[in-house]
Amino acid sequence: AKMKSKYENMKIIYNRSKIGWYWAPLFVSFWFLLFYVVVIPSFHRMPKLKTLEDERQQPGQFIGERAENTLLRLSKIGPKVVGSAANEQVAVQFLLSEIREIEERARTDLYDIEKDVQIASGNYLLWSMVNVYQSVQNVVVKVSPKNATSEAALLINSHFDSVPGSSGAGDAGMMCVIMLEVLRVITQFETPLTYSVIFLFNGAEENPLQGSHAFITQHPWAANVKAVMNLDSAGSGGREILFQSGPDHPWLMKYYGKNIVHPFASTIGEELFQNGFVPSETDYRVFRDFGNIPGLDMAQTLNGYVYHTKYDRFNLIPRRTYQLTGENVLALVKALANAEELENPSKHAEGHMIFFDMMGWFFVYYPESTGDIINISVCVLVCITIVGYIWIMSSSTGMFRRRIWAKFGILTALQVAGVGLGIVLVMSIALFLDAVNLPMSWFSQNWMLFGLYFCPMIFGMGIVPAIYFSRTKEHGLPLGYGIQLLMHSHCLILTVVTAIMVSYRIRSAFIIMLCIGFYTLSVLINMVTKAHKTNFLWLIPHCICQVLPFMFYTYCCYAFYVVFVPMQGRECDTNPEILMGFFTALMVLLFAPFLVPLFCLFRKSKTIISMFGICTIVFIIFAATPIAFPYAEKTAAQRFFAVHTARTFHNDDAASSISHTDSGYFVMPVDRRPHTVDDILFEDTNYTKAERLDCDSELMCGFPIYSSRWLNAVENSYFVPGPEPSKGYTPTLTILDKTSKSETNIRFDLEVSGPDHTSIFILPLNDSKLVDWSFVRDPLDQNVKPPYYVYWSYALDPKPLQFSLEFEHDNPDWSGGTFKIALMGHRIHDDMFITEDFREFLAMFPPWAHVSSWLGSYNSWQL
Repeated sequence: AKMKSKYENMKIIYNRSKIGWYWAPLFVSFWFLLFYVVVIPSFHRMPKLKTLEDERQQPGQFIGERAENTLLRLSKIGPKVVGSAANEQVAVQFLLSEIREIEERARTDLYDIEKDVQIASGNYLLWSMVNVYQSVQNVVVKVSPKNATSEAALLINSHFDSVPGSSGAGDAGMMCVIMLEVLRVITQFETPLTYSVIFLFNGAEENPLQGSHAFITQHPWAANVKAVMNLDSAGSGGREILFQSGPDHPWLMKYYGKNIVHPFASTIGEELFQNGFVPSETDYRVFRDFGNIPGLDMAQTLNGYVYHTKYDRFNLIPRRTYQLTGENVLALVKALANAEELENPSKHAEGHMIFFDMMGWFFVYYPESTGDIINISVCVLVCITIVGYIWIMSSSTGMFRRRIWAKFGILTALQVAGVGLGIVLVMSIALFLDAVNLPMSWFSQNWMLFGLYFCPMIFGMGIVPAIYFSRTKEHGLPLGYGIQLLMHSHCLILTVVTAIMVSYRIRSAFIIMLCIGFYTLSVLINMVTKAHKTNFLWLIPHCICQVLPFMFYTYCCYAFYVVFVPMQGRECDTNPEILMGFFTALMVLLFAPFLVPLFCLFRKSKTIISMFGICTIVFIIFAATPIAFPYAEKTAAQRFFAVHTARTFHNDDAASSISHTDSGYFVMPVDRRPHTVDDILFEDTNYTKAERLDCDSELMCGFPIYSSRWLNAVENSYFVPGPEPSKGYTPTLTILDKTSKSETNIRFDLEVSGPDHTSIFILPLNDSKLVDWSFVRDPLDQNVKPPYYVYWSYALDPKPLQFSLEFEHDNPDWSGGTFKIALMGHRIHDDMFITEDFREFLAMFPPWAHVSSWLGSYNSWQL
């Protein structure tokens, strides 16, 4: 009987140490509210737009309203594609007249203002293609202080050209008008300048990165540029994020930190970008690689769904954006144009900075070396605190230390198992959804992410300890102690991870350091106040210390989704579920590990935690129903390209006679769900998918490739037979000369004429090897795998492209063709030539599909 009463006492103590289950929903709601009431509004917070009225009261300010009016006029020009009259004449004249107006009001007694329209041609290797540009235009303005003592200059770059079919209001007309307004504020009021500032309005960025290459390699002012600020966009307004700085120039970050008005930057973003997680490149890369110029790379990312579509319009940009980005750019230009480091940046080129903004409220930045000291100190402090805690605990509970360490070991193993279970569940869901062709259910409805990835992770982390604690009621260790030990063990796991990250020089280690730092702080407070011995009092410091980290991590998480969810609409190579699931799992490991174990304090804890598991199952069912259809008209369209193409294939005989011709519509889905429109286009209609051509015998499977971005999507593309398009401007190939250099070497001189965007593919045949050509030698020296891709475009001068190719054969008595060549012409701004048939075909696409369409051709020869 005595034994029984002891056991019953234990049970009573155990039950007293639990909270009524009905408090759990309140506990969860508190954290949800914190996210919706504090975090999301902080992310979207922007300053009030300053109007022309305000300028009278406070001269020398950035006036957002003026920038907005300018953008309205600029975006009315419509799509500005390289080679079109809109881009080469209307847009260039528009910029020149705006600059002229600014010059008339400028303080010419203080500044010299020079302007120039650069027209340039060149070629260089970008990704795996040779990027050949001819007569592209840049509008450049240089502001220098009178009697300047130094030649050094700061470069501000953005682009006014746009992709086909888009007015480019957000990408990047917005940044151009901000540059114009900054130029006006600097020159109209007394702004102290030590160094010159060059404003580069770049006329060929979407063509990929040609204008910036033309400027930095050929313009006379380029030699004096010491740092660059690149402004671009991957969306439609919103706060601009600084995602790259340097490389290796920490002084730039110091100026950003001191002068930025509305900070939005993170080391994590920089490391993601530099390690190739972001499917995009900006002019910053060209300045870095071809000019060795350090700089800041900034882009607006809000509403990335409209990026590069016809929906990128003036009226979608939030009005306050002009003010926010304008104030930031103005402050940075003023600071950097007076920075002493600008005289000779290479002196200051060492090390990295660690930087992040706290919810846009303030900005934290420090050198990597300081970061190492902070990280290591926190790791050591964690270990000391945990050992101290266990020491005190054994003396206060009267248990042997050995037993507590054993218990701690068991709990650590359980915590690892719980985290492991969560990650396995998340990854299984990610692989399953992609395998059954249901990826991207969160694309337009981001709330799907909560059920698909947050819930299984929380379930996994919570259920393992809950089962353990419910089985071990009688071990004489109060529940509160057990839960605290469990959380210490998670803290220890994160400490090990931080130490590993520090040893691998991963700068993002700071993010885990903050997590364990705040937790250790709450443990120390509890030990000093002896609250850790009580049943519930220890929860107060514990939860208060979790508020800031919770807000910081959910803010980072929200920012990640705003940037990355829309990006998944233009990626087909990788499973987007894995990126989302993995990132979500990581974030849960940072903001929830010290909250989830608290569920074990509630009665019915297993039931409460199982709710998250049930939620997961419900959401997976949602993913299979129309509720979670990823696309929505206008707001989250699915991207397609369609090119009305005429194709001609030639034989390999001496006369190059035509082997066959056909025509139709080339359709290229861009994302991970390429089959969404198949039923709509091909069920009970007159359209069919053509048999795929043999991709081994025909270059690029006979598809008219427009840019190197398209190479990844060839797998999912198809050809729909249809009537011929208008055939003007089809590229032609002329053999100017064919000479034998030696027994094994043969040289071809060729001329290609055609529309202003032409792709050329060259594939050596019969063991021949391309050993020399008249383009940049990099692809030959770096052994780029054939076929060789030459992308040719011109803006003003339509002169045919002449080039030579020299091939070498292994064997002097070779026979047969030497190489195959395919020309793909693209008429991307000739809307008036689009035929009625093609319009009817495009009208078949559902309203949630966004189709970029134009005329093209595909011609191949064997020589």
